[in-house]
Amino acid sequence: MNDFAAITPILTLSLAACGVMLAEAFRPKGDRMPMELLALIGFGGALVSSIFLWDHDAISFRVIRADNFALFVNIIVCIVGALTVLLSGGAADRDGLPIGEYYALMLFSAAGMMMMAGAIDLLVIFIALEIMSLGVYVMTGIRRTSPEGAEAAMKYFVLGAFSSAFFLYGIAFAYGIAGSTELSRIGAEIAALAQQPNVLMLLAMVLLIVGFAFKVSAVPFHMWTPDAYQGAPILVTGFMSTGVKAAAFAAFVRVFLWAFEPMQAHWIPALTTVAFLTMIVGTVAGVLQSSVKRMLAYSSIAHAGYILVGLIAASDTGKASILFYLLAYAVTNLGAFGVMAALSTRQREFDDIREFTGLWHRRPGLAGLMTVFLLSLGGFPPTAGFVAKWYVFGAAMETGHYWLAIVGVLSSVVAVFYYLRIVIGMYMTDERPEGALPRLPGLAMAGLTLALAGVLYLGILPARAIDAARASIGTIF
Repeated sequence: MNDFAAITPILTLSLAACGVMLAEAFRPKGDRMPMELLALIGFGGALVSSIFLWDHDAISFRVIRADNFALFVNIIVCIVGALTVLLSGGAADRDGLPIGEYYALMLFSAAGMMMMAGAIDLLVIFIALEIMSLGVYVMTGIRRTSPEGAEAAMKYFVLGAFSSAFFLYGIAFAYGIAGSTELSRIGAEIAALAQQPNVLMLLAMVLLIVGFAFKVSAVPFHMWTPDAYQGAPILVTGFMSTGVKAAAFAAFVRVFLWAFEPMQAHWIPALTTVAFLTMIVGTVAGVLQSSVKRMLAYSSIAHAGYILVGLIAASDTGKASILFYLLAYAVTNLGAFGVMAALSTRQREFDDIREFTGLWHRRPGLAGLMTVFLLSLGGFPPTAGFVAKWYVFGAAMETGHYWLAIVGVLSSVVAVFYYLRIVIGMYMTDERPEGALPRLPGLAMAGLTLALAGVLYLGILPARAIDAARASIGTIF
């Protein structure tokens, strides 16, 4: 039974997904079953099992390891999943989504995310990547009557297939180096040859960077992001912008700060260029958007650049800052998408920036929540976003990457423009677009309240989360 310990959270989510599918299959026609409750039980069980596994460093079948690093990411995934389920209360029914399929796909994708975070074998990382991705592809186009959703899902799938091919070729070259896909053996072989890297090592490094860069929406592999975010249902966009990013960065960190750590002199310059372009392109392109979903898509790209700064720093502080940033970004971004979902109707999404004008006069509570989430994305104190950016850029300064930290700070300042543009519209105009706003369901209100609490807690009292991130990052070796 010890072999199953490390995969207990993954099994919990998988069983919950199977339970949702069975409930949907046997549901009498016309009955409304509480699929949200089954999904919440799955995420709650996975969260509890991850907490119980803390400090145990369990390994299942020599390919999945539940060290504190993976468990920290598991907790982020559970928070993302639970918040998405709560915020979907009412929105999924309103949008006409097939509820059983929606929650089953979400649970299976989350299981792939956890598997990706804990995998210590490149082939298992690839399998986990595909489990996660296939679920998200389908969720992107789950609104069967939406041409935009179908187009977005197809673009995401085709480009995702290309990135998976690059990743698989990288695995093949890594196997050619070490004769194994286990990260420990690859790391040992690369360490032995690090002084004179051969062509196989460089090709493996480059191809793996391409595969991971696509999943984290790093420039120039970001092309799918704005279209996929705009075509998907609002809360699916929130789920994949946070959960997928957390899982991809977890695998990115484990591969490059463990197996490819001896080649830092080669991959740090490459990632420095990628991070620079990602921060600049995400910020500049975001300023030009009138769609809030596309704006948040480019914001997500810019945030991927900030997280890459922590990876490039490669110090203990830099590594820990990645985990803290992923947690802070998850609760903040899901909160912003949750407000948009709460204001949308079946006939139209609350997506145009002009629709937020005068929101304070119509829904002061939701306007206040959106303000906090946008200020956190912009990095204003005392929110989680401020602490996360301070932590990442501080790590860059500690390790001598001064110009990268300066670019990050300047791009954050520019990004404030498109966040504050919405805030100014909500408070400083009396213009009110036509159309009644929907009633806020209780589950959605609970989800928004929890997201707000997370943003303020991580901004005002971040010490415990930072200490947990520091303690967990050292277990990846």
